[in-house]
Amino acid sequence: MNRTTRNGAVAACVAATLALTGCTGSGTRSAGSSTLTIATMTFPQSLDPAQAVGSALPFFQATYDTLVKREPDGSFSPMLATGWTYNDDRTELGLTLRKDVKFADGTAFDAAAVKANMERFKKGGGADAKWLNDLESVQVTDPTHVTLKLKQANPAMLFYLSDAAGLMANPAKFEEADGLKTTPDGTGPYRLVKARTTIGTKWVYERNPDYWGERLPYDNVTISFFDNETAIVNGLRTGQVNAALLQSADQQVSIESDTRLKTAEQEFDFQGLLLFDRGGKLTPALKDARVRRALNYAVDRETMLKTIRQGRGETTGQVFGPGTQGYDERLDTYYSHDPAKAKALLKEAGYAQGFTLKLPRIAAIVNDALATSLVTDFKAIGVKLVWEDLDGASAVRKVFTDRAYSGMVMNIGQSSSDWVVVNELVTPGAFNMFGTTDPTVRKLVPRVQTGTEEQARQAARALNEHLVKEGWFVPFYRMTYLHVSDGTVKITPQSGMAVPSIYNYAPAK
Repeated sequence: MNRTTRNGAVAACVAATLALTGCTGSGTRSAGSSTLTIATMTFPQSLDPAQAVGSALPFFQATYDTLVKREPDGSFSPMLATGWTYNDDRTELGLTLRKDVKFADGTAFDAAAVKANMERFKKGGGADAKWLNDLESVQVTDPTHVTLKLKQANPAMLFYLSDAAGLMANPAKFEEADGLKTTPDGTGPYRLVKARTTIGTKWVYERNPDYWGERLPYDNVTISFFDNETAIVNGLRTGQVNAALLQSADQQVSIESDTRLKTAEQEFDFQGLLLFDRGGKLTPALKDARVRRALNYAVDRETMLKTIRQGRGETTGQVFGPGTQGYDERLDTYYSHDPAKAKALLKEAGYAQGFTLKLPRIAAIVNDALATSLVTDFKAIGVKLVWEDLDGASAVRKVFTDRAYSGMVMNIGQSSSDWVVVNELVTPGAFNMFGTTDPTVRKLVPRVQTGTEEQARQAARALNEHLVKEGWFVPFYRMTYLHVSDGTVKITPQSGMAVPSIYNYAPAK
């Protein structure tokens, strides 16, 4: 990944984390089931799908269809593509496209539009443009058939086509100044009502009467920006918000006594220390796996979860989530809290007197309780943790451009796709900025990528175990998020996303 793409991806990731990854939908009671209002703590800088990121996907799903639809359980079903077939080595993906679908201005959707969108997405410099790094070319056979030619097998391609990389916009609008940025033109179930939209405050959509697909239950959708979850909770209680995703444990606790509200739990993000400097360039001690294991043994995950998240989540020692093939329940508890063992490992590695670890701190990610907890746990084994306070903008520059730190505490979504996990965290890129690898990683990564389903599953599990035992990361816990409804809306959580898809809301029966 080049530096521009890497920084764009990280900027979006940090921005999403600062915004608590985004929130879900809501609707005003006075409008009944004809209106759904989505309360969010994150918003897109642009409605151009070339700039789309997962945390803001509902903004785009309202007006743009994807080539493939990702169902709530993570399975894939037809959308603009009615079918797909790989060749034997999975370096070509053939798509059959739906007929008689039109963009907002009446332009026909066809294979040429797919080619134009995918080439633009890849070159557009958006946060997720790297998803199409393996796309070599797009071959148009006829208006309803297109073949994606890949440089190498990419087992996450259908996942990407069900997300930002699969959003289809009208190519006729590509050259218009600020056209798609403020005036989306897609084939989706709704149209943006610009006269009632205030960018940065609320976005208003109304039903597309000519939509080719399944009629969604709401005539109108409004996405409104909130700058804090307290305001969202107040909206839930007053009926201005029907449904929301609450990530703060304090806010989750605050609504539990309200019997009018209905809740559904979902685990998606894990919080933990991502170690970048496993080669010891900045912090020589981290080159030794025994030191990295010591940091894992030093962390009191159970106490952290209890005090910081009020027990809302599950401790873990792995970055692969339960929805992946590589997940191994045993690895959640691989590292106990064992300061004595941590000290022994440090002594064995030649660091009996400890060392200093400097990390960046963004207050919206690392609150006072978490910052203090890590300082205390590391101090107990002789490691001095020094926090350097940064804001979001300076963090992107200092962490990912200047590479000034050996790691960073982050909230990271746990995708349902093994290859997404590997590509994001293991292969060289934003979160493996120094390109760390070893013989086991070099052997297993290609098997996850190109092996048969069973070979890929076994390789993912072996790779996961290797990463845990080598201390590549220091995960703390998976966080429980709470989908909250006032009872008028049924919300179905979405696999692979913190926020539900726009299709996952319906009037409660």
